Amino acid sequence: MNILLSLFLKFSAFSLIAFGGVNALLPSLLQLSVYQEHWIDLQTFADYFAIAQAAPGPNFMTVTLIGWHVYGVLGAVIATTAIAWPSSILVYFLQRLILGMSNEHKKKSIQYAAAALAIGLVLSSAWQIALQINHSYAAYMLTLLTIGITVLTRWHPLYLIGLGAILGALGLV
Repeated sequence: MNILLSLFLKFSAFSLIAFGGVNALLPSLLQLSVYQEHWIDLQTFADYFAIAQAAPGPNFMTVTLIGWHVYGVLGAVIATTAIAWPSSILVYFLQRLILGMSNEHKKKSIQYAAAALAIGLVLSSAWQIALQINHSYAAYMLTLLTIGITVLTRWHPLYLIGLGAILGALGLV
């Protein structure tokens, strides 16, 4: 199958289950792009994810960077379009359905269920990615420390990113 068609079809399928955004799909995206299709290696995936998180804009930039890596600008455009179009259409019709409901209790129930699902998928995804990319006890400790600080304090995430950068520059993680 043509690589551009493969990019389009596989990322379009991902879009339909990207509940909570692309970050909820990271383990599956990693599996597809690194181990199944061999489009990129594990380090490149981690680098693209870091770039996507550090850059302003939508969180699906990881997909755009994978597409760019695979087939240049055209690959980036196709990957971005593929990850966006199915879920956009689905959300449009789902939102129309919810807004058309007269029962406020049902509306709230659907919204809370969707929020819980998205949060669960993102947290599960974050843990799976941490298991894939952490290669030392120091990296695991940094991950757990970051989770603890995030949950228990009001520190800005840039402090934690800076801490990770310093530890990485020193070769500790």
